[in-house]
Amino acid sequence: MKHFLCSITILLFSLSAVFAQKDSVYMFSYFVGNGEDGLHLLYSEDGFKWETIERTPSFLTPKLSSDKLMRDPCIIRGKDNKFHMVWTVSWTQKGIGYASSDNLVDWSEQLYIPVMEHQTKARNTWAPEVTYDPANQEYMIYWATTIEGLFPETQVEEDNGYNHRMYYVTTKDFVTFSDTKLLYEPGFNSIDATIKHDGSKWVMFIKDETRVPAQKNIKIAYSDKLTGPYSPASKPITGSYWAEGPTTANIDGYWTVYFDRYIDNRFGVIRSKDLKTWEDISGKLVFPKGLRHGTIFRVSRSELDAVLTVAN
Repeated sequence: MKHFLCSITILLFSLSAVFAQKDSVYMFSYFVGNGEDGLHLLYSEDGFKWETIERTPSFLTPKLSSDKLMRDPCIIRGKDNKFHMVWTVSWTQKGIGYASSDNLVDWSEQLYIPVMEHQTKARNTWAPEVTYDPANQEYMIYWATTIEGLFPETQVEEDNGYNHRMYYVTTKDFVTFSDTKLLYEPGFNSIDATIKHDGSKWVMFIKDETRVPAQKNIKIAYSDKLTGPYSPASKPITGSYWAEGPTTANIDGYWTVYFDRYIDNRFGVIRSKDLKTWEDISGKLVFPKGLRHGTIFRVSRSELDAVLTVAN
């Protein structure tokens, strides 16, 4: 009965999101360079032709850590209708950044969440994301960390000591947080996870970071619960190029996955109706040059108009 009620809760949450999409457009958060100047935004009517929203220096200037970076900005709309964002604050810090906003223009004070400070051998906390779980009415924040000495079976000299796995905390209010736990150990160096619900299960898209022999591709894992356990990873869903930073949206009934082809200095996009057969539709994608990965999300047209008014 509990599982049934949880499924109904998630279904109702998903249906409300569908109705909200009828008068909405897509937005994409991203960073440029090394992330020094902060948060940038794009928007699109169809999810393929994207326009830059110009604002100098950016929509939010990073203040956390000695590096003051804002890499990998992940934005979602929460249960409270606010926009919640997490990001990478540094190459070496053991925590992540968090801020919230009602309108994507005026942001709360930037908060440093010390998710790995208790781990003396942690080297980093990279590419955090946040997903809301309506069944438990809580958020899960998850990221990649290398802890020196762990998982030696996948450590290779070419990775300069990096050997990531996915970790997480949960929170209901972004004030108090659970203890940090291991989220996913797929048996390979892994990073850049993003998780969505498909109506019956949680779907994780994740980068296989293996250097030798090179993978550098996106794979999928599944779970009945947001916090896992997750299934073994699938075969790669991306091609022979190197890909990272996946983000996904449902567009015209397709799972549409965007990713950074970072060696080629461009973005790619693939789509599938069943999460098994994938079609490369990168030729439809019109992205401005120079952007680095972030997340796709939706806003109402009135919200977009307000952002454009401030930006212009």
